[in-house]
Parts: sequence; C-alpha cells; structure tokens
Amino acid sequence: MKTGKRRIGRAFTIIELTIAMSLGMAVAAMIIALFNQQLAFLRMYRTQSFLMEEAPLISLHVSKLVGRAERFRLHASLEDALNGDNPRSDASPVVVLNYRQPDGTVRAALLAFHDIGEGEALYYYIVPSSGPLGDPQWYISNKAANIEFVLDEGVLRMVITGPEGEEVTYSGTMQL
Repeated sequence: MKTGKRRIGRAFTIIELTIAMSLGMAVAAMIIALFNQQLAFLRMYRTQSFLMEEAPLISLHVSKLVGRAERFRLHASLEDALNGDNPRSDASPVVVLNYRQPDGTVRAALLAFHDIGEGEALYYYIVPSSGPLGDPQWYISNKAANIEFVLDEGVLRMVITGPEGEEVTYSGTMQL
C-alpha cells in the first residue's frame, strides 16, 4: 500500500544565498585591497632600493679610492682632465685622483660619470703615462641618474641622484 507522503526537496532560500554571496564579495574585496597594498609597497621598495642598496656601495668604493689619493682635481670633461686644463671646484662629472707609488712616482686615475655607448655610468680609468686614455677599467655604478663631484672648503663631496630623482650627498677627504 502506498502512502501519500511526498518527499519535500531541501534547497537554499533567497536570504541564505544573499548572505553567502555578500560574504564572498566581502572576502574578494579584502583580497583585492591586500593585493593593491602589496603592489604599493613593492613600488615604494623599488623607489627606495637605490638609496638602500646602490648609493652606499657607490660611496664605499669612491671613499676608498679618494681616501688613498694624495690629491685630486675636478674637471668638466675627460679631455680637460687629461690635459690638466680648466680645473674647477663646482659641480663636475670628472675627478682626477693622484696616487703616490712606493718608488716615489705618481700614478693618476679618473672617476668619470658619462656615457660611453652603454648608458651613463660612473667609470674608473687608469691614466697611462703616455698615449690615449683607452677604455675604462671597470664601472662603479650604472644605476644612478647623475653623479657630480664638488669641492667645498677642501672637502670633496659627491652628489648622487638616483633614478627616481632622490639625492644623496657623501663627503670625504684624503688620508694624511
């Protein structure tokens, strides 16, 4: 004998579906906000990474080179530096460093911020005793937008401008 009981189907109500959808959208909005915040932090880190990583390394290398020099001169160009013409004390992209050797002779080196076809960089040259300058020995940094040397009351200052326009000034003198 069959009974007349019908099976009642169980489904979600509109209110339950609305609550579930609103919770899902709230979680999605929080995830998007966290993602945007992470992107903002990455942009800030990329902007500040030059100041935190590259600029101190530039300072370290240049301070070691300048600290061992017996004297230095600033010039506007490599040609002026090689010829000894037009020394200056204002902002200059080239500094000539003279080192006294153990035998009493003097050796010269150049630090120059310029472009040799591969983009601007701070290059280190050893000046030959005769003949043309030749290629740089190595470069210190190619990430700076500009590097200038300034002589201020006997103190050599190096002003580094980063790729985002940030500016750092380092000062140093020669060892006596």
